[in-house]
Amino acid sequence: MRTMEGYIRAIAGSFVLLSLALGYIFSPYWHLFTAFVGLNLLQSAFTRWCLMEKFLARLGVSET
Repeated sequence: MRTMEGYIRAIAGSFVLLSLALGYIFSPYWHLFTAFVGLNLLQSAFTRWCLMEKFLARLGVSET
């Protein structure tokens, strides 16, 4: 079974790749979503708080 950290990494990577593809296909404004994901990853490295952890915890994903 995957850990919370594994899910978060997979979701963040998927968001980045998806927003880059949408920016290439439809509009470069989608790259702002890429920047948002990157900023969220950066702030979580310093604050140890991540909103996606809260969502996953409510879905029943364990931390270990």
